[in-house]
Amino acid sequence: MAQEVRTMVEGGKATTGPPLGPALGPLGLNLGQIVKEINDKTKDFAGMQVPIILTVTDPAKKIYEIKVGVPPTSALLKKELNIPTASGKRKETVAGNATMEQIVKVAKAKMDSMMANDLRAAVLEVLGTAFSSGINVEGKDAKEIQSLIKEGKMSIE
Repeated sequence: MAQEVRTMVEGGKATTGPPLGPALGPLGLNLGQIVKEINDKTKDFAGMQVPIILTVTDPAKKIYEIKVGVPPTSALLKKELNIPTASGKRKETVAGNATMEQIVKVAKAKMDSMMANDLRAAVLEVLGTAFSSGINVEGKDAKEIQSLIKEGKMSIE
């Protein structure tokens, strides 16, 4: 029977310690090899928490599969804008200012793990995260940009 381990690791910096070691140790797998694979697959997300799903399909033969998820939208926005933290007080403090190009880039990166059916819907979702993170877009409130897109007054491309 397949066993699954779900966890979050820092991009490119997984170790044989917690949370991977204790979860995988009893399965008798080569931890060093698994950690190396995870680090290779997550190195582009350095500094961000990345969701990992490791499925052991055949413990006897030590056959496994590693699926790397996409970091949270807020983490992608912070990395794209090169800001350390979002604003917890968006009404008082602006955490950063994104371009529409950056918003579209994040939307494309997250598209597979979103409920959005198309790029427009994905962009609207990312704008919602930008708003709650205190990130302005093109110098305006992210909610204002959402409205402009919904009204057809602003295109995504």
